[in-house]
Amino acid sequence: MTEPVAARPSGRSARRRAREFALQGTYEWLVKGGVDQTDLTAIDANVRENEEFAQADAAFFRTLLYGVTREAATLREAFTPFVDRPLAELSPVEHAILLIGTFELLHQVEVPYKVVINEAVELAKSFGGTDGFKFVNGVLDKLAPQLRAAEVEAARRR
Repeated sequence: MTEPVAARPSGRSARRRAREFALQGTYEWLVKGGVDQTDLTAIDANVRENEEFAQADAAFFRTLLYGVTREAATLREAFTPFVDRPLAELSPVEHAILLIGTFELLHQVEVPYKVVINEAVELAKSFGGTDGFKFVNGVLDKLAPQLRAAEVEAARRR
């Protein structure tokens, strides 16, 4: 008889955990005004204090948090055409998820676009409002063909 393989406590991958922590940090950054990069070091340190952070992909977390906050204006320009309301009316959670998803679509090309969208939707289901996941899915689904045209077209042909 073989011994059962120990399951991860929550089944979440290290990358998913990194996204969750990046969402937490980006949310805090947005709530604090979303402008000052000097607060980012404190936000980063605060997030890393969570006892579950050890199970996250720390390098991916750092890439997301610092990349999203550094490029927020560019990321907003990319997704704003697909948003049906002023950015000021977005919940900070949805705003942060869109920033993270857009960053991944632009810069994490090794992550398939469908995975990026799915991960953003899962974040919205876990942390957003009741139908926030539908909004996030709609925006990123419209944005993906612009940022990853060849990959989206190849997927459509299959």
